[in-house]
Amino acid sequence: MRAVVQRVRQGSVTVEGQKVAQIQAGLVILLAIGPQDNVDTVNAMARKIAMLRIFSDDQGKMNLSVLDIHGEAIVVSQFTLYADTHKGNRPSFFGSAAPEVASPLVDHFAGQLRQLGVPTQCGVFGAHMVVEIINDGPVTIPLDM
Repeated sequence: MRAVVQRVRQGSVTVEGQKVAQIQAGLVILLAIGPQDNVDTVNAMARKIAMLRIFSDDQGKMNLSVLDIHGEAIVVSQFTLYADTHKGNRPSFFGSAAPEVASPLVDHFAGQLRQLGVPTQCGVFGAHMVVEIINDGPVTIPLDM
């Protein structure tokens, strides 16, 4: 499982001209599921991200989590995080899970964030999405599980 976590002042996802997700302060999480991933991997990643201290406290130090600031999250499925460009110029994506495996795990991940107390919205799995963010910092953290 691979994620790119971005601390944002605001974020949104639009599909076919319709805004399907929109948040203020919080996280935009680009998420890729690998073929070896399962519910346990997803649960661990959700806990890690919910507790990740990447928001500033009164002293300007990154000491607060998205839970601490009462922030929100958007989860965007992005299999291209598993791009392999070692051969040639066209990436291959053999490292990502098949859609029938990945889609329910992405949904489970979003559900886990909600259970942990992070209000979470999602993009549309497999759709062409326009993701808009105002990155805060910028703070962008890649994570692998």
